[in-house]
Amino acid sequence: MQDGASTASGRARPRLALLGSRGIPARYGGFETFAEELAVRLVARGFEVTVYGERAPGPQLESYRGVRLVHLARARLGPLGTLAFDLACLRHARAQHEIVYMLGYGAGAFLGLGRRPGNEVWVNMDGREWRRAKWSLPARLWLRAMERAALTRADRVLFDSAAVRAEVVPPGAAARARSHVIAYGAERVSAPDPGVLDGLGLAPLGFDLCLARVEPENHVLEIVRAATRGGRPLVVVGDIERARDYGRRCRAAAGPAVRFLGAVHAAPTLASLRRAARAVLHGHSVGGTNPALLEAMAEGALVLAHDNPYNREVLAGHGLYWRDEEVLAQALQALDGVGPQRRDALVSGARARIAAHYTWEHIVAAYVALLEPRASVERATESVPEPPAALPAQERVREPRT
Repeated sequence: MQDGASTASGRARPRLALLGSRGIPARYGGFETFAEELAVRLVARGFEVTVYGERAPGPQLESYRGVRLVHLARARLGPLGTLAFDLACLRHARAQHEIVYMLGYGAGAFLGLGRRPGNEVWVNMDGREWRRAKWSLPARLWLRAMERAALTRADRVLFDSAAVRAEVVPPGAAARARSHVIAYGAERVSAPDPGVLDGLGLAPLGFDLCLARVEPENHVLEIVRAATRGGRPLVVVGDIERARDYGRRCRAAAGPAVRFLGAVHAAPTLASLRRAARAVLHGHSVGGTNPALLEAMAEGALVLAHDNPYNREVLAGHGLYWRDEEVLAQALQALDGVGPQRRDALVSGARARIAAHYTWEHIVAAYVALLEPRASVERATESVPEPPAALPAQERVREPRT
């Protein structure tokens, strides 16, 4: 690779372009936060980084905290507009960057548009997107095909979960040598909002919390039903109106102790809710290392997570698991018997796991190991351990060993 910033040894660092997000500063979802955290930290280490984003009305920032910003127009044509935007970003980025890194595999068959002699195209596989219930059958088939295509078109394939890589690229597969596991990061919010609980009329440990996109694969309906069965206070944070029919079903199933706050994005507010909740009920199930789970762990919440390999990989036993509404209802009832000492052990174990594997500095160091010309690739291949085996069904509600 040529050009780019120089290292202390005189070798050139590759210039990196991050594609596939709406842009930074992050105001939306996980990819935007990831792009900001990675880009800013890489710039601080001497890399040249460009983040591509959608052009909005009015003046556009040309840089942010040392990161170069490029804004391209995105047609409002739904998924087709997203695909066209990704293709435009790939074509634009290839000329000036040694690494073109696409977040998401929706344009997997077209990654070659970002390639020129001397550069590489990377892709972040972003869970099992084609499994989401919101997609029609044709859309699922398209996304499944794009997932397969990305494995053959990309020079490096990045996963944020060892469990997802095991499903997509099993041992012995041709793409295995080009695949790497580097997770997502989370940090404890330094200044939570002290007035949140009073403003909402909530008491510490007096409610359970569900914070998620209101979609079937996040099991929000099952969470609402389980809480309602026990008459337990539940706060749901998520854009329920955007969920349409599924959101209406969640409202219809809710008892009087369930409160829907809608979409909340302010980090201090969310941190206060997570810290004060008796438990965070996490229903994510379509794969990958979920940012909301990491953030709950970082804030010291006791987590009751849907029992699947992805959540088990992240928690590593420092939480409780449930498979369906019935098991969750039993788990919520069993929480009354979890004493302070046991609770503290689970919470401290989860926070220690964040500190050991999921800080942003840890994640960025793994990327530097891939980007540095003289770095050992093996150091960046695994930033999280392989997921533990699932427990038998009869053990899913029990408190895990620590």
